Amino acid sequence: MLDKKNFYINGEWVKPSSQNHIEVINPATEKPCTVISLGNKKDVDYAVLAAKQAFKTWAFASKEEKLDLLENLYTLYKKRWNEFADAITLEMGAPKEFASKLQVGAGAAHIKTFIRHLKEFKFDKPVSDQLQNQKIIYEPKGVCALITPWNWPMNQVCLKVIPALASGCTMILKPSEIAPLSSMILADIIHEVKFPKGVFNLVNGDGSITGEALTSHPDVDMISFTGSTRAGALISQNAAKDFKRISLELGGKGANIIFKDAKSDAIEKGASRCFKNSGQSCNAPTRMLVEKSIYSEAIERVKKYTSELKVGDPSKDGNHIGPVVSNQQFEKIQKLIQKGIEEGAKLVAGGIGKPEGFNKGYYVKPTAFADVNNNMEIARTEIFGPVLSIIPFETEEEAIEIANDTNYGLANYIQTQDKEKASRVARKLRSGMVDINGAGISADSPFGGYKHSGIGREAGKEGLIEFLEVKAVGGL
Repeated sequence: MLDKKNFYINGEWVKPSSQNHIEVINPATEKPCTVISLGNKKDVDYAVLAAKQAFKTWAFASKEEKLDLLENLYTLYKKRWNEFADAITLEMGAPKEFASKLQVGAGAAHIKTFIRHLKEFKFDKPVSDQLQNQKIIYEPKGVCALITPWNWPMNQVCLKVIPALASGCTMILKPSEIAPLSSMILADIIHEVKFPKGVFNLVNGDGSITGEALTSHPDVDMISFTGSTRAGALISQNAAKDFKRISLELGGKGANIIFKDAKSDAIEKGASRCFKNSGQSCNAPTRMLVEKSIYSEAIERVKKYTSELKVGDPSKDGNHIGPVVSNQQFEKIQKLIQKGIEEGAKLVAGGIGKPEGFNKGYYVKPTAFADVNNNMEIARTEIFGPVLSIIPFETEEEAIEIANDTNYGLANYIQTQDKEKASRVARKLRSGMVDINGAGISADSPFGGYKHSGIGREAGKEGLIEFLEVKAVGGL
């Protein structure tokens, strides 16, 4: 079993101030795979002090210096690609091929994209061509607390760490204590690249002690958090006490609107997108809205697809989904599946219990419900597991109303070959992202949502600006 008890603070791996250790569980076996430490207030104070001191010089580092370090980081990231993939498979159960291509690949794409945006970004520019002596200056926000989840480890870590570095901020990263291993590899890379001491710090820990110490610390200027809406609300309360800047990427309950003129494979692709990563994606299209004229056909096709979807050992090659990340997550999903049955939704495939042949591991049956309505808990709660709800609609207006009838507003999906209809519907959906006909959302596009799905944006140019303050200077 791996020993990963140390924290990365002020340019070196250091022992925690107290012996508060926990085991990280491999979700495929339910056995411990490593031991980490949970940081306390003393550890956080040390890391914040290091970041505060480093900010005095890093805030004024040249673009050339930052680019040189980030490009070296990108080179080393690619060299350790397989190590990242193995860590993600071990810590959160992502199947081998999925972990490599998509999990590690997402992190690489964001590093590459932020390097390009840094090259192009003007930190000092005139307000307009007519007002050359009136300047807008972009400056780093300061010491940042970066708190990331377990479901897309390198995607989320790179969405925060890389633009923070590029902007001139210093930081303390607290990765999820459930899946910390890939983040510790990144810390190794940052050390090898030789970023100045204190610019990047990593303290493992939980939310109630470590997270609380970070988000309430008086010397933290900005909090960037990805996780549950409940936790995001608590962090907002902490931040409000001294007006910390916040960026929150929270939950989702995406609607996938499938019109009768959708492409022939829209049903299967919609189900696949929902079940990807074992349903553990905030932007998953977990509500499939289907036009009534093709509703019965859609149910049968979802039933066939879901029943044939393979669940398997994440350490093995193959096109399958793995376990969910923890026993707590498994139990939550089971309760919500049971709730769907009790509420009267029609169970099309899957159901409660583990798939046949799996006695160990947090494996969930891919599950689909039909005849769901938006008053049911399974239609309103972010389940964060491989569970799809199918809802019928008659008109375009009804589909939009159902899609928007949620506290969330992260991502929605539209399936139609009518471009005018797609444009019309996309503009009426209250979400930060809309994917039409499986086009996807690029690594260059801003990622974030409306309503309870969060505040601010990650990725692309907007993701870099998120870490910058704006200063107006007249007379330069």
